[in-house]
Order: sequence, then structure tokens, then C-alpha cells
Amino acid sequence: MSESLENQLPRVARAAILAWFDGKAPPVWPSEPPLPVFVTLRNPEGELRGCIGSLAATEPDLASETARSAVLAATRDPRFPPMEPHEVEKATVEVSVLSPEEPVSGLAELDPKRYGVIVRDARGRRGVLLPDIPGVDDPTTQVDIARRKAGIEPGEPVEIRRFRVRKWVDPR
Repeated sequence: MSESLENQLPRVARAAILAWFDGKAPPVWPSEPPLPVFVTLRNPEGELRGCIGSLAATEPDLASETARSAVLAATRDPRFPPMEPHEVEKATVEVSVLSPEEPVSGLAELDPKRYGVIVRDARGRRGVLLPDIPGVDDPTTQVDIARRKAGIEPGEPVEIRRFRVRKWVDPR
């Protein structure tokens, strides 16, 4: 990933959201190979306002993947009503680019400050939690939250995988 684009990913995200509100195509940015991305939006008080991404890239390049996730985080996160343009102007934009996921044999191989976590059950339900979330200080809590997000009960067996992220923040 080029140094010039990676530092601009939060700007790519914000520009894509604002272009969407204006009914325009997002600006064109330098092309990089596609990678999985999550875009997190926070209000001026630092509270979560939207977060959407994917574990596998769906767009042809990194900027397009970031733009897609940004628009979805602002408009389609089911936990929140869609954002208004004035909210986007003041929001903190975080872009997390994911490394490939890897299996773990248990909680001892997790560190919620360093690794994100994926839990999957036999029925295909999947929960994802990014790393370094305030208040998530131990692997048990991290896995429990990912289970709840997927609707997986505490006693049900799951496969656990971890991943790292590289994150860039535009605090606005």
C-alpha cells in the first residue's frame, strides 16, 4: 500500500460520504490493490455513530473499498439512523485495513488491544469485533461481544480467528 494513499484513507471515506449525499460519484483516488476495510464513524463526543466493513474486499481497489464501506457506515448501520451531512462534517473518521485472518486454538492467543476477532458457528453465523475498542480489555469479553453480535449463545461451540489492522484516523 502506498504511503500517499494510506494516510488519505479517512479523507477518501469522508469525501465518498459527502459525494453520496450530493448524488455524485466519489472522487477518484490513486488505485491500490483491494484489501478488506472497516470504516468507523464517531460523533464529536467520541461515541460510535456507524461502523461497517467486510472481511474480504468486494471492490476493485482500496479507495473504492474504503468509499463503499464509508457510505454504508454513514447510511446503513442498523444500530443507528442514517447520518446527516452536517454530522459527517464533524465526525471522526477511522479507516481500518485488515490483515488476513488466522485461526487460533483458544483465548490465550488473543489480545483485544492487538487483534480483532471473528467467531463463527456451525450454522454460518459470524460476529466480528475490531481490536483496541475502549472497555474491551480481555479476550473473554471480546469473544462474548462478537458472539452477541452474531446471535450465538454463550455455550455454543465456535471457531475463533484473529486479525490485525492498520488504522488511520481523521479527527476533524
